[in-house]
Amino acid sequence: MAGKKSNKKAQPQQSDKTIQYVGIAIAALVVAYFLWQFVPWASFAPKAETASSTSSNSGPKQYDAAPPMTIDASKKYFATVEMEKGGEFVIELYADKAPITVNSFVFLAREGYFNGVTFHRVLEGFMAQGGDPTGTGMGGPGYEFVNEDSDLTFDKAGVVAMANAGRDTNGSQFFITFDAQDFLNGGYTIFGQVTEGMDVVNGITRRDPDASPTFTGDAIKTVTITEE
Repeated sequence: MAGKKSNKKAQPQQSDKTIQYVGIAIAALVVAYFLWQFVPWASFAPKAETASSTSSNSGPKQYDAAPPMTIDASKKYFATVEMEKGGEFVIELYADKAPITVNSFVFLAREGYFNGVTFHRVLEGFMAQGGDPTGTGMGGPGYEFVNEDSDLTFDKAGVVAMANAGRDTNGSQFFITFDAQDFLNGGYTIFGQVTEGMDVVNGITRRDPDASPTFTGDAIKTVTITEE
């Protein structure tokens, strides 16, 4: 009789553990889903196959290393982004706060890397993400570079920062916030601020690549860099 009573007591304990494990698994799935949907991670940039950039006829240009430092961090740099559907906006680039990032962005812009590139992920109330010539969120220039931390924060609309697949995996993908996004602080390199044409940014067609993977979205016509 004693043995039977012992078995009956053990059963509820095993059941409780099973319920706990299931609960933990469900919680993990919910957290993973939130991160996938709402954090602007970009996949790792593909590696270059040759030492020089490839022809645009064979796909997006690829480079085997980040460009050498050519900007003057003491100067002011601006990027005028003209959209294919009309309208333009201006980004003040923070060369003093994020020289490596601005140097890469300026290099790619002057190479025409962003021309014709769509804003592939544009989520209402959050941000517009672009800079991937493949338009999939999986592309990049073939090189990666480190995060640059500063006192800048996501405290307003129009903040421009690098998307990444984790710390120090910056490539060509960037995003522009539609509003303050404090929860992003510390995770992304902020390198600019939209100073003109925020109405154009707000007018970028919303696109969720998970919901509408075949929808092309709004593309950049040109990015022109000026300095003062």
